Amino acid sequence: MALTAIKGFNDILPVEAGRWQHIEQAARRVFELNGFSEIRVPIMEKTELFCRSIGDTTDIVEKEMYSFTDKGENSVTLRPEGTAGVMRALIEHKLYALDPVARLFYLGPMFRYERPQKGRYRQFHQIGAEITGVHDPLVDAQLLNMLVQFFREIGLDEPQLQVNSLGCPECRPAYRKVLVCFLEQRLEALCEDCRRRMATNPLRALDCKVPGCIEATVGAPSMLDNLCQGCADHFAGVRRYLDATATPYSVNTRMVRGLDYYTRTTFEMVTGLLGSQSAVAAGGRYDGLIAQLGGPAIPGIGFAMGVERVALLLADQDFSDHPELFIATMGASERLFAFRLMHELLQTGVRTEMDYEGKSLKSQMRRADKLGARYSVVIGENEVASGRAVFKRMANGEQIDALLTVAEIRGFVCRSGNDLPA
Repeated sequence: MALTAIKGFNDILPVEAGRWQHIEQAARRVFELNGFSEIRVPIMEKTELFCRSIGDTTDIVEKEMYSFTDKGENSVTLRPEGTAGVMRALIEHKLYALDPVARLFYLGPMFRYERPQKGRYRQFHQIGAEITGVHDPLVDAQLLNMLVQFFREIGLDEPQLQVNSLGCPECRPAYRKVLVCFLEQRLEALCEDCRRRMATNPLRALDCKVPGCIEATVGAPSMLDNLCQGCADHFAGVRRYLDATATPYSVNTRMVRGLDYYTRTTFEMVTGLLGSQSAVAAGGRYDGLIAQLGGPAIPGIGFAMGVERVALLLADQDFSDHPELFIATMGASERLFAFRLMHELLQTGVRTEMDYEGKSLKSQMRRADKLGARYSVVIGENEVASGRAVFKRMANGEQIDALLTVAEIRGFVCRSGNDLPA
């Protein structure tokens, strides 16, 4: 029987890796520009961490976590999301004592047992960012601006920012009663999951994608109409700061998040390019989470994005790393000269390729074309003797007569617009 990958656990092949690197490098640039530092936490944590943070009655904890008992009889779980582990590390290492405002970002694999679908897998990858220690809505707006900036940095204008408020423990219980009363009158029209959640998390019915639930919840009471004064003022502040920076957004009163720890500001970056699963990044405030996990009573806000889903939006773009120069040789006697030149160019940051198998000149040039080399050069006895050669720009056939020296080759490669190290 042929060995294949486990269902929902995908290989990231070289042809795709360029997109992933583009996304990850842009995230590092934008996040670090905004004062965030990277944190790396384990992919496995105590199961209790996720039960306490995400909530025992969420779909993630009830149905989707990869949990098992290890050899020490401990219940452990492969992380289904990133925020809980980052907050555990913040508390355990007292990072809030080093700086009352902690700005952290992370990237890596997460694990959930759910039906694989477009852009969603059982091992998936997230990039996320968290800010703790600030109640002011200004920090919400800064985080949202950074998220919008990230998508622009990778060349995407299509995902649109949507915002909402989920209130707080002071005002949400009263809204929940109003919503349950509304939903009970339409119980038969709701899907099985929404009926099951009525006693535990009725708000999830508002963002259910089942057509019957969408129709049944038309005209449902809005959380925004039931906010306490503090939450109303906070949400108005977020909008005021977004307006001040001309950040485009819309208010989506039906948006709720699937994790129990969210309060006040919630948000998503949504696109119509991936079918019904429209969110490519999402997050919100979790002002009670750190205290709930045993830390001090400090607020927090954060987001996570699915790398697989963002990469799908870039699927028509080529991020392959093409060589600057391909060196072809006329015969075996020139290979040593070519090899030494390639070595020197590589040492100075010019990506260079050559033939390794002694193939014909025609085969070598086909290889140069296949690799997408920007320039090619053919080295024979005359070129070795004179120290000069004709370099061909592959895109348009332009020919450049130049010395076979690192300085001269780097000179015209740099002039062609490639960003090489100094």
